[in-house]
Amino acid sequence: MIAIIGASGRSGATLCRALGQAFRAVVRDAAKWLSLGIPAPHAVADLRDEAALREALAGATTIISCAHARHIPAILAAAPPTARFVFMGSTRRHSRWPDAHGDGVRAGEAAFLASRRAGVLLHPTMIYGAEGEDNVQRLAALMRRLPVLPLPGGGASLVQPIHQDDVTRCLIAASTRGNTAPEVTIIAGPEPLPYRDFCAEVARAAGIAPRPILPIPAGLLMALSPLTRALPFLPRIGAEEIRRLTEDKAFDIAAMRETLGVIPIPLAEGLKRTFC
Repeated sequence: MIAIIGASGRSGATLCRALGQAFRAVVRDAAKWLSLGIPAPHAVADLRDEAALREALAGATTIISCAHARHIPAILAAAPPTARFVFMGSTRRHSRWPDAHGDGVRAGEAAFLASRRAGVLLHPTMIYGAEGEDNVQRLAALMRRLPVLPLPGGGASLVQPIHQDDVTRCLIAASTRGNTAPEVTIIAGPEPLPYRDFCAEVARAAGIAPRPILPIPAGLLMALSPLTRALPFLPRIGAEEIRRLTEDKAFDIAAMRETLGVIPIPLAEGLKRTFC
């Protein structure tokens, strides 16, 4: 029996629609889950409530969690002793900039490896293409409102975004792995590219002319970022997001290809699916 934690979230709901076999959804908000119209049984459990979570996971042989990786210790503690796992992490765990999100992912990974339980922890790069996602959609909205695009360092840092469809394929492939020890795998798009080129690809896919790039020091952009909360015509952008744009996010995906058997779709194809 498969239990899917976080089934009403973006990655979780996409997985539920694609899975093609029986499962039990484990959600915090029953009304939100029922509003999705996905025909599957569900159990309600707050991941901080060990008794409720233990009951929701009872009988599960495979547990797929699309919740934040900081919840991994709680899930391990509440799961049946023979269950195998698929967890969602984030490549934020490799960022040199400390923050609560990345710290939580690192702590979850450490707990999973120490548990020696069978399963796979997937660390995706920036995910785009899910219904309601605010990565490329927010970027496109920003470019619709600005004649030029201010980017730290001129947008030279590398990114390697992954489409939600590929994330779903990786989750399903990881759930059928026969490994008996914990594995950690990075999943990303087929190749890295400079952020400025990514912006141009997003613009073209959204039917917008690529905006000229205005190089601006990251510190200045971070100082100005609070203004996006006061200007309703601009999407909100946080200082931490700007700071992360200054580091390369390029990763080796050999394990994704060879172990999971997932070949990621090209960025142009993914953006076409996103804006079609």
